[in-house]
Amino acid sequence: MPQPRVRLVVTGDDFGYCPRRNRGVADCFLAGAVSNVSLLVNGAAAGDAADLARRHRIPIGLHANLSEGVPVSQQPGASTLLNKDGFFHGKMGFRRVLQSGQLNLAEVEAELRAQVKRFCELTGHLPSHMDGHQHVHVLPEVRDVFAQVLSDFGIPFTRVPVEPGLHACPSVPPHLHEFYSQVEKDALASVEVFRRHGIRWPDVYLGLTTMGGNMSLTSLKRALGYALEAKLPPGERLTAPPRNSRTGIATPDTDRPTTAELMVHPGYPSRPGQGGCGQGPDDFSQSEDRQHELETLKDPDLLDFYKQRGIHLCTFSDL
Repeated sequence: MPQPRVRLVVTGDDFGYCPRRNRGVADCFLAGAVSNVSLLVNGAAAGDAADLARRHRIPIGLHANLSEGVPVSQQPGASTLLNKDGFFHGKMGFRRVLQSGQLNLAEVEAELRAQVKRFCELTGHLPSHMDGHQHVHVLPEVRDVFAQVLSDFGIPFTRVPVEPGLHACPSVPPHLHEFYSQVEKDALASVEVFRRHGIRWPDVYLGLTTMGGNMSLTSLKRALGYALEAKLPPGERLTAPPRNSRTGIATPDTDRPTTAELMVHPGYPSRPGQGGCGQGPDDFSQSEDRQHELETLKDPDLLDFYKQRGIHLCTFSDL
């Protein structure tokens, strides 16, 4: 069998969010369109997701959540992780509390450890990888706690969301482009922290420019083109892109396959009041965008493209 040009981990995020999400992700896996999933252990259907993963032998990691819904840990007294209603502060609210200096990092650590333990209770094993819901794991200070937790549990892989081609993508609206640019900046600053703790990640990250309605065969092929064109230095296996590179692509050439992760969010639309992480499903989960991703990922033309271009779908453990 010829050597693949790209070893691609296609990760279905938000597994456990609701039963319809779980069924869509599992359908994608069974169709050969997703090779790996990330579990929200505080999701309303986390137990169902773990059962599906066990039944179908779906490779599964932890989607650590500090921003949506309710916590897993039972921390005494008022927690800086929570708002007055007892929920996490939200994607931007969490960032505001962190920037204000009011976030207790000991509480962050306790919650992350509780989520790893809950994952083990649900699945019977440690996660093969651990990333952050809404990219909270690369935020200042949080990244240090996150890396220490991964190191302590011996979880070897994470995600560094620096996407080549992001700044040249015309389909990303300005407000998302601003958010993604900040995510990229935080991710690049996380490289040395993760490296110092012996944590690894694929050579190329993809998925910001292909979310929801932006996912199409054309956009996926465009994004995958960066992985196909990547030239990586000898001996640099699963390491970070250079910190002075906006593309994450390094030189010179080598014969080994490029490793890449494609973040996706397939599923069937959530029904009102069913699912979520303690507050019900959000608008994106109830939209047709989830099913649009599912159908695009299962498209035979995309699966043929993988074969034609030497893109081999795999898991983090395979790397």
